[in-house]
Amino acid sequence: MQAKDSNPPDGGYGWVVVVSAFMVMGLTVAVLKTFGLFFVEIQQHFDELASTTSWITSVTIAVFHLGAPVASSLCVQYTHRTVVITGGLLAFSGMALGFFGLNMVWMYATTGFLQGLGISFSWTPAISIVSHYFSKKRALANAIASAGECAFAFMFGPFFQWMISQYGWKGALLIIGGIQLNICVCGVLMRPLASSCFLEASHCETETPPGNGASRRDKEDKSPIMHKTFNWMLVRQPEFVLYAIFGILAAMSFFVPPLFLVPLSYSLGIDESWTASLLSILAMVDFGGRLLCGWYANLHVTKTIHLLAMAITLISTSLMLLPLANNYLSLAIFTGFYGFFFGTTVAIHITVLADVVGMPEFDSALGLFMLIRSTGGFVGPPLAGLIVDMAGDYRAGFYMAGAILVLSAGFLIILDRLQQRKIRGSKITTKPEKSALPYPSLHILKHQ
Repeated sequence: MQAKDSNPPDGGYGWVVVVSAFMVMGLTVAVLKTFGLFFVEIQQHFDELASTTSWITSVTIAVFHLGAPVASSLCVQYTHRTVVITGGLLAFSGMALGFFGLNMVWMYATTGFLQGLGISFSWTPAISIVSHYFSKKRALANAIASAGECAFAFMFGPFFQWMISQYGWKGALLIIGGIQLNICVCGVLMRPLASSCFLEASHCETETPPGNGASRRDKEDKSPIMHKTFNWMLVRQPEFVLYAIFGILAAMSFFVPPLFLVPLSYSLGIDESWTASLLSILAMVDFGGRLLCGWYANLHVTKTIHLLAMAITLISTSLMLLPLANNYLSLAIFTGFYGFFFGTTVAIHITVLADVVGMPEFDSALGLFMLIRSTGGFVGPPLAGLIVDMAGDYRAGFYMAGAILVLSAGFLIILDRLQQRKIRGSKITTKPEKSALPYPSLHILKHQ
């Protein structure tokens, strides 16, 4: 049975795990964020519409989210280490097979499906194991681990552009796949923790003698683990449903700007080398936004859900202004604003989820939230691509993303009102009990 993380190390070897997770974030999500550099190359190679080409990224995002509950389940059956290594092999396979570039369906299956599954199997256990190794310093550890996405994206922008110019987009995919094999090395370093190794704990902490009794004990222990990992009853909680709807709408928007930023800059006549630097700027300010917002959130000056609503509103404003850019400088400025506020959102949106459902249900909620949010990531890029094809302008995709984010902020406001109403209701119901029995003697008589 999974033991409770009552005394996580909060340091020591945990920092090795954090560094490993930092690398995993960079070798997975950072690759996804900079895949926009391949968009025009693939579109021109197959002579397809923007909406058709965008399905590659859409499939990757959808499988990334859909695979999260599966990855969580595999962590239950085996270990985080095993799942991360498997994810590294899948990510490599997706890129290496994408090198052949047979047709668009082939790209959907390789750099789309396999790459997405590899990212999911690497990202999910990496985030999970960091939370098990830390308690008091959990926010700091998660912030450092997630920053790997920004640090690698900062380097990957110009590096990928250089590889495409030197080896073509197919050769670049093969090299990236080889680099992603380092995920397996990171997985090896993620040593299972006794208090979070799930089924292993049932053998190392329970001294049940071998035989029928041990077999029966294993079956008894396995059931509550699966229940905790897949608590579908969360969909009956109005607060979780509202936050899940927010997640769907946010996912429809978040993956659109990195996908169309490069094509938009090309349409403005900006040189390729300067275009790649936009992705580096995006990653750099994203990194700053995460650290600053994480630090501010720990001060508990502002409720995290209020902070998230403000960040979403500012992101939507940035996206509405970004299409007004007509040269590199203005595009870089608006990109910087978008990246900074996006970083603030990433830093706290998981924390808000924990506040909504509570820590006992957090593991369940994370997998289920990722599963539900996948619909937004799957629909968003193709919808934006369709709008771009109809308008004949990449700016239309940014307007769509900004408008949907405004709508998502509305659900955060409704969620906050619902939570406040429940808090007021609980206070009202507890007052009569205190006033009815004002004296200690009456309390004693009540219990007698």
